[in-house]
Amino acid sequence: MPTPLRHDWTRDKVTALFALPFNDLLFRAHSVHREHFDANQVQISTLLSIKTGGCPEDCAYCPQSSSFDTGVKASKLMQLEAVLEEAKRAKAAGASRFCMGAAWRSPKDRDIEHVAGMIAGVKALGMETCATLGMLNGEQAMRLKEAGLDYYNHNLDTSEGFYDKIITTRTYQDRLDTLANVRDAGMNVCCGGIMGMGESVADRADLLVTLANMEPQPQSVPINMLVQVEGTKLSGHEKLDALDFIRSIAVARIIMPKSFVRLSAGREEMSEEMQAMCFFAGANSIFYGEKLLTTANPQAEKDMQLFAKLGLAPLTLAEEQQEHHHEHGHEHHAHGEHCAHKGSDHGKACAA
Repeated sequence: MPTPLRHDWTRDKVTALFALPFNDLLFRAHSVHREHFDANQVQISTLLSIKTGGCPEDCAYCPQSSSFDTGVKASKLMQLEAVLEEAKRAKAAGASRFCMGAAWRSPKDRDIEHVAGMIAGVKALGMETCATLGMLNGEQAMRLKEAGLDYYNHNLDTSEGFYDKIITTRTYQDRLDTLANVRDAGMNVCCGGIMGMGESVADRADLLVTLANMEPQPQSVPINMLVQVEGTKLSGHEKLDALDFIRSIAVARIIMPKSFVRLSAGREEMSEEMQAMCFFAGANSIFYGEKLLTTANPQAEKDMQLFAKLGLAPLTLAEEQQEHHHEHGHEHHAHGEHCAHKGSDHGKACAA
């Protein structure tokens, strides 16, 4: 009997999952994963920063925040042709989804029109589209949907209780409002958080509870490991234990059984063994390419070598769409990330 989707998770129930013996937790998570996905397929996305740096938000992890001196130079929005060239390269390298991130607090309507052109162009290449542009109002979300945007990434980053330790320039409710606008427009939601910012296990549980109790649950859930960038507020912070991160992946998989769980920021610092355990625990989506916004990401060739060692294969767009149609009708899942992390990198985007 497949694990049913639930929207009544509580902190106590989820912290109990975190407290399970490691082998029991991984066995349970992997069993749930196999009920809903091919355990040897991973969805691959590529993320491009279409507008880098200069973000007015003060996200403690983010090198794109104008609050910190991290060496990231602010840039203008990329031109359409340059974005489409990057998308073609990503498709040739095996990516099925192309994500565009811009370091804005919230886009202006004229920005939305520029990005809408990029979305339409990438869609015409036969790829899924994703964007992370900051806070959106209802009209902006509808315009992006009309342009063909499949996924919108807007991470919660952490629990509501820990949130003001990380960001003060935007409220938790602001983030939830943007997610509601995205859902109302009919787009898939990509929403996750960052582990390793000094939060407690209860904070991790609260974040995952908030995500799992959304209706519908986010189609894509990026779980990021803090990437510490010199100059940011969290630089020099105590690093998260690898096993605690893997537990977060496993718990996300158990309580969001049909979502794509994205192993996102921080992979550059993960050993092959750690990544393999994340895949076993239910991660089935990654970002692929040289950079995640402004931070290093394992090179595509290195990823393919790891996939070969583990017997993993990229999920094609046709397979994903067929699987989604079969599992949930028109609902699909997916993307992650992005920004995931450390920040993501881009601040706001990341943040998003």
